[in-house]
Amino acid sequence: MNFSPERLPKSVQRLMEILHVDFDPPRQPSTGEVVFASLVAIVGSLVADMIIATIATRVFPSTRGYAHFQFSDYAKLTVIGVVIACVGWPITSRITSRPKWLFLRMAVAVTVVLLVPDAAIWYLGQPAKAVIFLVLMHLAIAVVTYKSLVVLAPARRQRHVRR
Repeated sequence: MNFSPERLPKSVQRLMEILHVDFDPPRQPSTGEVVFASLVAIVGSLVADMIIATIATRVFPSTRGYAHFQFSDYAKLTVIGVVIACVGWPITSRITSRPKWLFLRMAVAVTVVLLVPDAAIWYLGQPAKAVIFLVLMHLAIAVVTYKSLVVLAPARRQRHVRR
C-alpha cells in the first residue's frame, strides 16, 4: 500500500505544501549523531536550567526554596521534553526537504504551548518574578535543544553524482 498525497483532501495538501512536508528528505543524521546531540541537549538544558534557577534565587532571594527551582522538580520535566524533541528531529528530517525550517517552527509552537502552564500558575498566584525565570528556562531549553540537534545531528542535502 503506497501513500499518495494526491489522495488527501485539498486543504491537507495545501497545509503540507505550506509546511514543506514533501517526503523528499535530505540525507538523514546517523543514529550516533542523534544520540550524541540528544545527550548534549539534555545536559545543556539541565545546565541552563540550573544557571537560570541560581540567578533567580540570587536576584530575588525570596524565591529561595521555590519548588520549581529545585533540581528534582525541573530535571524530570526537562529531560522528558528534550527527549520528545530529540525523537521529533529525525522524524521531521524524514518528511521534509527543509527539516531545519519545519523543526524551528515546531519548536516555537511547542514552546508557546509549554508557556501556558507558566501563565496558569502565575494567574493562580505564583510569584511573577519566579514565573519569569520559569519562562526563561523554557526558552533556554528550546534554544539549546534546537541548536544541539540541527548542528550536531544535521540533515544534509544529498549530493547529486554526475555520471
